[in-house]
This record gives sequence, C-alpha cells and structure tokens, in this order.
Amino acid sequence: MPGASAAPPPGCPAHAGGLDSGIAGMRRLFGPEADADPMALYEKLRAEHGPVAPVQLPGDVWAWLVLGHRENLEVLRTPSLFSRDSRYWHAMREGRIGPDHPLAPVTMWQPLCVFADGMEHRRLRQALTDSLSSFESRGIRRYVIRFTHQLIDEFQDAGQADLVEQFADQLPMRVITKLFGMEEEYGPKLVEAAKDLIQGTETAVESNNFITETLQRLVDRKRASPAHDVGSKLIEHPARLTDDEVREHLRLTMVAANETTVNLISNTLRMLLTDRRFRATLAGGHTTLPDALEQVLWDEPPQTTTIGRWATGDTQLAGRQIKAGDLLVLGLAAGNVDPAVRPDLSVPLHGNRSHLAFAAGPHECPGRDLGRAIADTGLDTLLSRLPDLRLAVPEEELRRDNALMSRRLVSLPTSFTPPRRAGRRSTGETGSPVRQPLPPPVPEPSRAIPPQGRPSAPYGGTGTVPEPSPARKPARRSRWAAVKRWIQGRR
Repeated sequence: MPGASAAPPPGCPAHAGGLDSGIAGMRRLFGPEADADPMALYEKLRAEHGPVAPVQLPGDVWAWLVLGHRENLEVLRTPSLFSRDSRYWHAMREGRIGPDHPLAPVTMWQPLCVFADGMEHRRLRQALTDSLSSFESRGIRRYVIRFTHQLIDEFQDAGQADLVEQFADQLPMRVITKLFGMEEEYGPKLVEAAKDLIQGTETAVESNNFITETLQRLVDRKRASPAHDVGSKLIEHPARLTDDEVREHLRLTMVAANETTVNLISNTLRMLLTDRRFRATLAGGHTTLPDALEQVLWDEPPQTTTIGRWATGDTQLAGRQIKAGDLLVLGLAAGNVDPAVRPDLSVPLHGNRSHLAFAAGPHECPGRDLGRAIADTGLDTLLSRLPDLRLAVPEEELRRDNALMSRRLVSLPTSFTPPRRAGRRSTGETGSPVRQPLPPPVPEPSRAIPPQGRPSAPYGGTGTVPEPSPARKPARRSRWAAVKRWIQGRR
C-alpha cells in the first residue's frame, strides 16, 4: 500500500492550475443539474469526455466517473489496479475526508469484505456468502409471502395505497430483520436510517451510528444465544470473524440489500403500471417475471453510481491518465445505456444478465439473489391479491429523489377495488381479528441461495434463464398466472 503523503498527486485535474481552477472546469454529481436529471448529466459528460470523465463530489472532492460499460468492467475486474481499499485515497491520507464528511459512511475503511482485496477479501466474503446461502430460497419466500400479506392487509380496505411508502419501502427490511434474527419492531426505524445513509444526507453519519449500535446489540445477543439466522452463522463460521467484522457485514448486507431491493420493486411496479409494451411482453409469454426484473435492472438499476475504487498506481483508462490514489466512481446506470453495448435502447434484453446493476468481478453484490427473490415473490403475491391495481395519478406527476448513488421513486399512488367482505379477515367471538390461513408457497425444490460464482437460474448465474424441466411446468404456469391475469385486466 502506498505511503502517506500530503502532496497532491502529479497531474491531478483538481490541482492542475490550483484547486479552485481545477474544480471550476468540472461538472458536479450533486446540486441542481444532477438533481434534475442525472441520466441527462451522464450523457453530457459522455459527449464531453468520453467513457471516463472528471467530476466533483460533495465537499470539494474530485473523482473520475466511469461511464463506459467496458471500462466499468475493466475497473471491476482488475483489483490489482483499482482497489477497494480506501486507504489508497490521497484525499483520505491528506485528512480531507474526516469522520463527519457526508462520504465517510461509504468511504472510511472498515473491516469489511468490500474494503479488502486478495486473500482477506476471500476470507470475509466467503463467510458472508456461506451465511446467506444457508437459508433455502423456499424459506425466504415464505417470509416474503407472509410480510407481503401483512402489508396488504394494512391498506386493502382503503382501495388505495402508495406502493412505495406502504409496500416497497417496508418489505425488504422486514425480511432482512427476520433473517438476521431481530425483533420485527426494529424494521421501521431501520428503514428510515438505511434510506438516509444511502442518500448521503447531512444526518447520514447519525443514521449510520444508529444502525451500528443496533447491530452491535444483536451480535452480543447472538454470541450468547446463537440460533438459525445470518448473525449466528457469521459468528460460527470457520473464518472466525471478530465481533466488529460480524457487525459490519450485517450492516453492509442490511443497507445494500434493502436499498437496492426497494428500488427494484418500485421501479418494476412503475413500469408495469405505465409501460404498455413492458406489460405486453409478460402477457404474451415472451418473458417471465424474473426476466422482466432483469430488464428493469438494465433500464433503471437500483443504484446509479457506486463509490468507489482507488488506483493502486499510475495507469491509464480509456486514454485518461489515472494517478495513484485517485478515486473512481462506477457509473452503473450510465454503463447500462452505453451506446457501445446498447445502440437501440428500445430493444428488449430477454434474460440478459450482463448489466452492471449488481457490479461485477470479485466484489459483485453478494446479496443480489436475495434481492431478486424478495422482489420476484413480493410482486407476484401483490398482483395476485390486487388484480385490478392501477396508477391513481397521471404518470407525469411521479417524482424521484435523485441522490449521489441512487434515483428513488418518491411515491407510487395506486387504486384498486377493495376485496369483498367474504375475502377479508374474519373476527372471533371477542371481536379480535382472526387471520385466515395464508396461501402456501408455490412448491419448488429446496435450494439455498447460491454463493458467489455458482450459477443457479433463475436467481443466479448469467445468460438466458433455461426452460423448466417437464416435471415443473405445471407449477411454473401457475406461478405466473396471477401476473398474467392482472396484465389481461389492464388491457
């Protein structure tokens, strides 16, 4: 690792001709222009600079934004040149990124697999992927179905709902806290804290502290009384993680899996309710719901950018002179619409999983299959319960909060026909609600979420999802029947 140095790296665009003059020539990834339309900003940067562009981040921090699909993959797959260890960063070594900086929660070095490379990365990541994969997908789907029904029960009688606030925002964290072995009442506060953290607001550090303290109490409890949950599995893993490492990997999974899955659910619902062609591909049998999710991951990835990679030495990328210690921001959304790989954005990409939504290489998102399972099952159950779901406002009124690393749908007002009383919960002799039994999950073989590098369609691997075996075809047809009925009703 390079030694500490207070001097700016030679050729740094932020210091060429002085700090102020260098920054003046860059576009900001925050502020009015970025907030109004980040995708338009990426295209301006691509036109001005090509696949790699100098940009400014909050706090007068400069970086390289990687816009090209091929260039993103080059950075993601070459950790020897572009490390995840933020201690290479000259801004960090110079003391310009302190604990109270808005970027600190996502850049300050921590004992996490995402800040490690080589053998240490493999040790930490293996513990995390093994712990996640110890839960069968059928069991996870039971949790998703259970919490989806609970959420719908809370708003179904009103005949209307904001499916961001009342559904997408709530479902992933409820499932995650269950997998972690936490009490369900932690869910709402953690939802708000995770949202605040990922958006990099002024209170991001405070939210990060709340999540950290909550998880530390969980680790202490699981160390004393282990059970069948992710926290206990991390503690028991042969990699022998310290309490700090266990806590930080739980935090990583909670924040990353929650935010990306919330956005995936919201974006898919928006497309289903507003895009006729998107619905038609499902109704006509040209694609399945899992493949439709992949299309959303191409067009509207849950994260627009991710921070970051740091150059381990002087190198070149797309003709740019990258100096040791430079920060690179991965432009996931920009790479997904790179004209070099998608000259015609209207052409659907059935089953193609070469998008950048979950990054790639050794640091590809370890919770990607968990997120897919939550979104897939939650949407299938929602559309089955609310077969005439429709958008309650004109499409142009839908708004997004554009943050440094994500575009978040603010709300999704919908309306639907309230269920008839016969289909609602009945009450007992005391007048207390008595829940009707939940429908059983769709039968499918027990299988664990696959660890990194072991494809298992339709929730892992790459390429087109294979056709089911003849023995499973009846279950698969019934699986999408609710979605197709809903789509047909929209016509």
